[in-house]
Amino acid sequence: MSSIDNIQSTIVPITESGNYNLHDYDKYIVAFSGGKDSTACFLYLLDQGIPLSKIELWHHDIDGREQTLMDWEVTPAYCRAFAEAFNVPIYFSWKQGGFRREMLRENALTAPVNFECPDGSIQTTGGKTGKPNTRLRFPQVTPDLSLRWCSSYLKIDVGVKALVNQNRFNGKRTLFISGERGEESPARAKYKMWETDKADCRYRETFSKTVTHTSNGMAQTKVRRIIRGKKHRHVDRYRPILNWKEKQVWDIIKAHRVRVHPCYYLGYSRCSCKFCIFGNPDQFATSYRISPDQGNALMAYEEQFGVTMKRNTTLAACIDSGKPFVNLDDENVIVATSYTYDLPVRMSQSEHWLLPVGAYKRGCSER
Repeated sequence: MSSIDNIQSTIVPITESGNYNLHDYDKYIVAFSGGKDSTACFLYLLDQGIPLSKIELWHHDIDGREQTLMDWEVTPAYCRAFAEAFNVPIYFSWKQGGFRREMLRENALTAPVNFECPDGSIQTTGGKTGKPNTRLRFPQVTPDLSLRWCSSYLKIDVGVKALVNQNRFNGKRTLFISGERGEESPARAKYKMWETDKADCRYRETFSKTVTHTSNGMAQTKVRRIIRGKKHRHVDRYRPILNWKEKQVWDIIKAHRVRVHPCYYLGYSRCSCKFCIFGNPDQFATSYRISPDQGNALMAYEEQFGVTMKRNTTLAACIDSGKPFVNLDDENVIVATSYTYDLPVRMSQSEHWLLPVGAYKRGCSER
């Protein structure tokens, strides 16, 4: 019979040594907005030989499943069409009531989060704990995510909740990919390319035990690695295009012959919300010409809050000071404001791939 004569335990912290391997994961989640940068991230994975069977696209619905207020109407449909074109699954997540409910929160908890699962079900989590709070104002134009709550509450937090509440990621290595580029702002230039994701729940430490025992009259020594923790959910964050220039983004999109989101063909530089708080006067003037009802609703909220979206000017004044993009194509406007998307996302070799007029424009980025 074996008997343990000696046990020594040593804590071996897991540190971020930078020894990351792109091919060392069970699942790859691409935060997919439908914009050029998240598209480039997905195409980069394909070029690196990551199997489609391991990739998922995740889209966070800014407006939830309510009437569109901030975003482009076509965005969810375009994202679904993109996933279908490349034969990858796409899962949607959203905060109940979307942007509008969070903005109108008055002495209330933040809303629960809904997320789609591979079995077709929609799960709900959150919205039951914390302290009641009041917003009654737009997100502030700042890189500070605690004040620019549209990103933190409607995207980042939603994604984390969707990941940590699905047991299918427990005991697996997951890589969460997002498309920030340092060229877009000084704040993003400071981001890390690789880091542990907020959804990570791996064991923060392991124990290495040296065990000496006797067997058949002979002493044997073995080192056993004992893992602490229950879920063992390993999640890393990767920003593969952090150091890319915009030309590299358009080059990979052209190489794969992708028809991008309709807003780029209208002249927008980024596929953010139609009425993104970072928009410049020309973009707001264009958005108002395209969707005056949404614009009027936002102006009414400014009046209600007594706080403007741009802080130093009203939305009406901002729109009046801008010039709508020239040569707005009626067909592209119809596509961008539709709730369906029927154009081929992957263009055939016989079609002429055209660089969108919104490429290389400045604006609608973090300051």
